Amino acid sequence: MIVYLVGMPGSGKSTVGPELARRLVVPFVELDDEIERAAGKRVSEIFAGEGEARFRELEAAALVEASTRDPAVVSCGGGVVLEPANRVTLRATGTVVFLSVPLEVLRSRVVPAADRPLIHAEADLERLFREREPLYREFAAHVVDASGPPDEVAESIRRELGRWSA
Repeated sequence: MIVYLVGMPGSGKSTVGPELARRLVVPFVELDDEIERAAGKRVSEIFAGEGEARFRELEAAALVEASTRDPAVVSCGGGVVLEPANRVTLRATGTVVFLSVPLEVLRSRVVPAADRPLIHAEADLERLFREREPLYREFAAHVVDASGPPDEVAESIRRELGRWSA
């Protein structure tokens, strides 16, 4: 089984993912790392030099490649669910877990910065939250509160997946 972690920037996908993979005894895949390896550039450089549309193309290709790595836990970028083709890949090849975090918690975790190409100000985080949160919630097979410590969140996901597969 492939477990895809989706959620807002700052929801903990990159910190919860390795812990969940350890608990499930499967490899961990960080989709942004795969994109950077394939492109030979950092995500921020792709956005700056080639734009978001090109990044989304690379993201879709990396997702298709990651979907062949069964079993695994895959940490997806915050915008992966925006592309309809990605939603098809996610649903067809694994189970999607939405790491739900209230906006107040995200504000404390996410600092607008150059390495966050879509979050240059707090208003950007709020806008992305309003746009994406309903889509994550609608699309995911499982919704897990990810506002706690990563090990507790990983254990909650493991228990949730166990109930699902039992």
